[in-house]
Order: sequence, then structure tokens, then C-alpha cells
Amino acid sequence: MAVESSTPEPWPVLAVTQAFRSLAPDLAFEFVDEIDSTNSELMRRARDGNRQPVLLVAGHQRAGRGRLGRVWCSRPGDSLTFSVGLSMDAGDWNGLSLALGLAIAEALDPAVRIKWPNDLWLHGRKLGGLLVETAGVTAPRWLVVGVGLNLSAAEAGADWTVAPAGLRELWPQADGPAVLARLAPAAAAALSAFRAQGFAPLRGRYQARDALAGRWVTVSGGAGEPLLGQVQGVSDDGALLLRAPDGLRAVRSGDVRVRPVPVTPGQV
Repeated sequence: MAVESSTPEPWPVLAVTQAFRSLAPDLAFEFVDEIDSTNSELMRRARDGNRQPVLLVAGHQRAGRGRLGRVWCSRPGDSLTFSVGLSMDAGDWNGLSLALGLAIAEALDPAVRIKWPNDLWLHGRKLGGLLVETAGVTAPRWLVVGVGLNLSAAEAGADWTVAPAGLRELWPQADGPAVLARLAPAAAAALSAFRAQGFAPLRGRYQARDALAGRWVTVSGGAGEPLLGQVQGVSDDGALLLRAPDGLRAVRSGDVRVRPVPVTPGQV
């Protein structure tokens, strides 16, 4: 799919490319007014043999994607949506979305929390999310990291499972270029650190931002019935630790829903 791109003056092109210099010295910056999905576009390029490192920003996504095939809906001007595509080698890819989510949360505000495995929450509402995809089986693999962040809270609809929040609640003058200038160095540093050491050294910092710690949740999407338990943090490789009826479980994939009311101890 052909995409016409430009680099409007307000966008922090130099700051972004400098931030990623150690990971991708030839990183390009592209902006498109409208696209189906920045992640989809970079994965299409990879399948076509184009693996030029790039950070692609969209003014509006018609069919942005989240985990488990969900649609990321946004209105023009009310969100920042971008994807980074580059080649990267890592000994263990587990926990990458948590490492990036932590970096973004820390760059934004102390009130921003991380909802395992890839959502950003503000005061119990969804502020944004990440989508990590890879291509190839040999090192280095092609990595695409997509970030969607609400600048203004969208109007909640029937498909929302968590009410939305907007960054302008914390930063009234927030716009896409200013937020990207703050996030790009944090994301690049997180990727570099993860490539070298994985998630384990970040576990303590993650726990300080963990939106689910001590919460009762159900996890679905794996084999069998949904799993009920109380969150006990995460493991060194980023798995969700859940105190379930049969003991402590390490959950590495699934859809997590916070229960609306506490569960009595006798139910676990």
C-alpha cells in the first residue's frame, strides 16, 4: 500500500532520530495525515523486504490495532499514534511491552500506571496502550512497537471495557509533537536497556507503577476456563503472578479483566 508521507515542521524530527541513534543510526521520520494502522504499515513493509528503520506518526488511524485484534479508535487531534520499526536482537523477548510501558509511564507523570501486559492507566481509566510485533525467526528480528495515547478522552462507547482517560487531564497544553519529544528518548533508552539486560532489572520499578497489584482479576483467552486470582506482581521475565485457587500461577498471555467487587478469601 502506497503511503504519502511528510515531516511537518512542528514534529521533533531531529530529537527523535538522535534518540534512536545507538539503535538505528539511519532511522527515518515519517508523518502521514491518515492511515489504517501504523503497525500494519510497517509490518507490510517488512513482508515486502523493506526494513528501513523508521518512526511513523499518523495524524489519524482508521483501523488502529490493539492486542487480541481489538480496534484502537481515535479522533483526529485527540491522540498520538506512532510506530517504530527497526531490527533488534534480544536474548529474551519476554517483558518487552512492560519495559516500554514503564518507560512511557515514567516519562509522562507519577499518576500513570501500567496494566499488564500493555496498557497505560490514569486513575483507573485507560490512557493508552502498546502493541509489540516481530517478524523473522533469525537474529536480528524486525521489531515494530506501536504506541497509542489519548490526548483527550474519547467518548466512551459500547465497545469500551474500561473508561478512557486523556493526557490533557494532567498536561492541558499537550499536543502530539510535544508528547512525542518527551516519549521518544524514553522509548529508545528502554529498548537499548532491554536489549542488553532484559526485563528483570526493571521489576522493582515496574511494581511501583503496577495498576493490578493486589487486585482480583480474571484472565481469559488461554486454554480452559477463565482463571480467577489475586495479582501478586510480575516475575523476572514479565509474567503476571496470580494467586489462584490451586496456588501461585505465572500467566504469560491472556486478557485480564479487573473484577468490579472484591472476592472473599473463601473463594480462593
